[in-house]
Amino acid sequence: MGWIPRRRHKDRRPGERTAATGPSCGPGSADDDGDGLHAVAANTGAATASVGGIANTGVRIDLPVRQEASRRPAPWPHLVGNPPGRALGFQERAESSRLRMVLETEGTAVVGQVLSGLGGVGKTQLAADYARTAFASGRLDVLVWVTAASRQAIIDGYTRAAVELLGAEPDEHSAQRFLAWLQPSAARAMCRWLVVLDDLADPADLAGLWPPACASGRTVVTTRRRDAALTGPGRRRVDVGVFTSAESAAALHQVLAGRGHPAQPPGQLEALAEELGFLPLALSQAAAYITDAGLDCAAYRARLADRTRSLAGLLPRPAQGQEAGDTLPDDQAATVAATWSLSIDRADGLHPRGLARPMLQLTAVLDPNGIPQAVLTGTVARHYLGSHRTPGVGTAGPTPDEQDAEAALRVLHRLSLIDHSPAQLATAVRVHQLVQRTTLEKLVAADRDQLSRTAADALLEAWPAIGRDTDLAQVLRANTTGLQQAAAPALWNHDEGAHGVLFQSATSLGETGQVTAARTAYTDLAATAHDLLGPDHPETLAARGNLAYWRGEAGDAAGAAAAYEELLADCLRVLGPDHPDTLAARAILAYWRGEAGDAAGAAAAAEELLADCLRVLGPDHPDTLTARTARANLADLRGEAGDAAGAAAAAEELLADCLRVLGPDHPKTLTARGNLAYWRGEAGDAGDAAAAAEELLADCLRVLGPDHPDTLTARANLAYWRERAGLE
Repeated sequence: MGWIPRRRHKDRRPGERTAATGPSCGPGSADDDGDGLHAVAANTGAATASVGGIANTGVRIDLPVRQEASRRPAPWPHLVGNPPGRALGFQERAESSRLRMVLETEGTAVVGQVLSGLGGVGKTQLAADYARTAFASGRLDVLVWVTAASRQAIIDGYTRAAVELLGAEPDEHSAQRFLAWLQPSAARAMCRWLVVLDDLADPADLAGLWPPACASGRTVVTTRRRDAALTGPGRRRVDVGVFTSAESAAALHQVLAGRGHPAQPPGQLEALAEELGFLPLALSQAAAYITDAGLDCAAYRARLADRTRSLAGLLPRPAQGQEAGDTLPDDQAATVAATWSLSIDRADGLHPRGLARPMLQLTAVLDPNGIPQAVLTGTVARHYLGSHRTPGVGTAGPTPDEQDAEAALRVLHRLSLIDHSPAQLATAVRVHQLVQRTTLEKLVAADRDQLSRTAADALLEAWPAIGRDTDLAQVLRANTTGLQQAAAPALWNHDEGAHGVLFQSATSLGETGQVTAARTAYTDLAATAHDLLGPDHPETLAARGNLAYWRGEAGDAAGAAAAYEELLADCLRVLGPDHPDTLAARAILAYWRGEAGDAAGAAAAAEELLADCLRVLGPDHPDTLTARTARANLADLRGEAGDAAGAAAAAEELLADCLRVLGPDHPKTLTARGNLAYWRGEAGDAGDAAAAAEELLADCLRVLGPDHPDTLTARANLAYWRERAGLE
């Protein structure tokens, strides 16, 4: 039995080839995308229309090539566009090898690669490095680099390619002429081409504009999107993640050393990389800031740890009239935060409109390594989403349902702002820690506090009453810890005390057998409550009670009894003799007195307590049951002294009360059944004890699960009584 804190559930409604192996000769071609269904042409000047990514192979559009005598097609090899150069801290990665392996394999059916991932993971750098390397090595005749931030940008890029490669004057048909030209033709030499569509904002922008699928060409797309339309026959999506720890440290070292910065002490680069979440763009910009500001890694890490500083203030800014030393490195155009801003805006505009941003806010205060889906789709979370729809995007209406909430998660996943794996219910959502930080920094303090309390309510709502799933319990505790780190003050209020999720998380440790960890957690809770709420606040007294209980469970019965004596004196003074918390303190004190060896004093205290509980609370109040439990525990002591029959009778009486008040599947009822079976066996009926233990084990497996400490105890008891009864 433990001191049970009040749990508050509150609905807060304030959400190269490399292309073919033939020789390179003659005016050349471009590449094929690899991320949608393709436009196909039978010969030069004819293209097949593709609408919405679905090839229309039965319709042919004949577009004559218009050529002026003064304009000649560019000779091969030829580069159209301007791929970015290799960044100072560029790292060879597994994705680089996979990209080369697929795109350079002769006869491969995969002619298009889509590099997808969070803004800042280095997709453009991977594509540019492959493209420039292949072009410089002579494995390409034509390289076309197109910025794909909008449909018009794609058309403009194709038009430029048509002008340079076909020698045609630009007109409204230039883009389609270029796509048709990419098809192999008997009228010209085979061209090995690569088209790179960089930073595709919306798959719909490529409707009718996908390069064709052919053996002599390849397409690479970089995008933050993960829509299904980006994959299909001949196209494969490659998910690009952050650097490894080793890659991150190497990148930081290369950038700092390349700019003449002094070598850093051992471990500093690795620690900084971890604090930046191994995100390539953040590492590059942080290294530039460190160099420009003349800092070392330790000093920068101290600033980064200071949450009163915005992340934007710890990175260089885009060039807008500032000194050259204050600009972004490697010709970068945007800071980390700005890189994600457009993705969030786009996500908010997709169905269900206006819910992506508040959903991202909820994820921003929880554990980045895994959030249970139930936390983000439960009633509390959905009320928050409905009341915080992005103004001007979402429309007011009823509270979103679970399907809407899950759709918001899918939208964020499609834009690579989170990773959503619905099959992994306990850790369905993962989010980068810098995405979390930049999301929170856009909120004013009052909104952050409300968000944090809402997330705490959502965690508490999702916490099962019976901790059957130990993995889920661990994840919920990790999310509570993440919430405390993000916004601890918001979880404490003098009028209401500590949020119930803090007590639930600490108690969960003990209920899963981690009694020492539970004692440590309540030590911290009691100290925080004392500092923030004062020594006489009810929540402070509750935290002290839990601390004393788990101190006893960890093996210090005498220390638990002494702590409860002090607590009882304070409860009597602050709350009065008939307050439920005072009665609960008396019950647990009686228990630990008995455990510490004072059976007589404990028995007298338990009898007095039971009379007071019946008078104040009535026979069926849970705290009256606690008093009866204390009395039954004293019967256990008498049983150990030789009165097994008396202990069995007390256990039987307690079981009847538990069945009536709590029901058959409550953990305390199961414990009472185990105690009754034990004392019946000690009273001489080992066979009956074995049969009862077998039935109890089946119910523990059903109710608590195979890994719960009480299930393991029931299994051990069954083995014990079967052996005592002489059963195989």
